[in-house]
Amino acid sequence: MRRLLSLCSLAMSVVAVSGCSDRSAQTETPGLAPRGTTMTTVQPTRQDLANKVSLSGKVTINPVFGIVAPVTGEVRYFDVRTPRSTPTRPTRVANVWASGKAHRIEVPAGAVFAGRLVDDRSEVTAGMPVVSAKKVGYGLVADIDSAQAYKISDALTTVQAQIKNGPGPFPCEVLGTIAALPAGAIPDPPATQPAAAPSGQPPSPPVVPSPADQHDRTEPSEPTGMRLVCTAPADIKLINGASGTLEVVTARAVKALVLPVEAVAGGQGRGKVDVVEPNGARETRDVVLGLSDGKVVEIKSGLTGDEKVAVPGPNLPPAKPGGEDAPAPMGEK
Repeated sequence: MRRLLSLCSLAMSVVAVSGCSDRSAQTETPGLAPRGTTMTTVQPTRQDLANKVSLSGKVTINPVFGIVAPVTGEVRYFDVRTPRSTPTRPTRVANVWASGKAHRIEVPAGAVFAGRLVDDRSEVTAGMPVVSAKKVGYGLVADIDSAQAYKISDALTTVQAQIKNGPGPFPCEVLGTIAALPAGAIPDPPATQPAAAPSGQPPSPPVVPSPADQHDRTEPSEPTGMRLVCTAPADIKLINGASGTLEVVTARAVKALVLPVEAVAGGQGRGKVDVVEPNGARETRDVVLGLSDGKVVEIKSGLTGDEKVAVPGPNLPPAKPGGEDAPAPMGEK
């Protein structure tokens, strides 16, 4: 009887083990979900956004910067004397005449006139550099390439600087334009006309400035490439040649409707998102995109803010042969 019970127990154990083995064999190994599978959903939120461009800069003594024509017209220069000390007030160096009205061109306080960039009485356009000036003291200078120039040309009001292993961040006040400057020329001073000679005597020769007077004049400025020049607050300690970073805010959006970049496909102002309906169905919608800080992207239109949006975003179809490339998902290149 005992042997019969032992055999029955052994048979039941084998059956139990066999049953467990069958269930284990049916379990699949987890893997990566294909793109388009809804992993989670997010709801649009609102936050302030800013687009920024970072430039590599360097502390420089007496940097040269350009001053532009305020309007389109004819430029007429003044003869500018070399100051004996750093000017504490703006120096008027030219006028641009338009429709019978003179528009002033002034070198700001703390800088000196460094040269004319066009000939006197030339026709100039608004925004065209016409005068070069030299900042007296330290400035931060960052070289700019053409792609960066068009991004920041209209956004020079907010610049932050950080000196490597030094002070910062601190606001940096921009001087002049970012445009490349030709060599600035300073005309020779006119010879002093002699007084009328008494009757019967030969006239005196014109008075030519002495070498000492000529040496005292400001040296003409050298040509520059496109660059941004700005100045630090007076309480910031700068060291000539120190490296730093200049951050230019090119655009801002206040309380913008945003989504994570992973939830949006597309770019360059146009995109698509998948809205998840209450029943779980996905609806692909076109949206208009705005600013992005690399983490979130502004949704300018196409959503109200109450939707639930699938993450990751929709998988856009590849471009047709011979056609334009389909826009890549946000965050991808």
